[in-house]
Amino acid sequence: MAKDEAEKYLMENAVSPDHKVRVDKARFMAMKEAVLAVLPVEAPGMTPAELREAIRPILSQEHFPGGEKAGWWMKGVQLDLEFKGIIARGSTKPVKIYKL
Repeated sequence: MAKDEAEKYLMENAVSPDHKVRVDKARFMAMKEAVLAVLPVEAPGMTPAELREAIRPILSQEHFPGGEKAGWWMKGVQLDLEFKGIIARGSTKPVKIYKL
């Protein structure tokens, strides 16, 4: 299947609810699996930097060779999961996220 023919996923955004992006579904699902595997189930959660470090060893090398573009995908998945009520941000600074 050519890159432009890959199955797509409509990624939504908790910060900008009207902003939706069509992305590669396989890459989205691979990142979602990694993020949900490491996020704690209760507050205070992890900072985005802690999350990035925690997912690095379990990221799919097929979809993110050498961690390529992992930061963008991690943030996109984070915002999508927040939008859907699967994860949440704590009220502390710096921002920490956790599973609901």
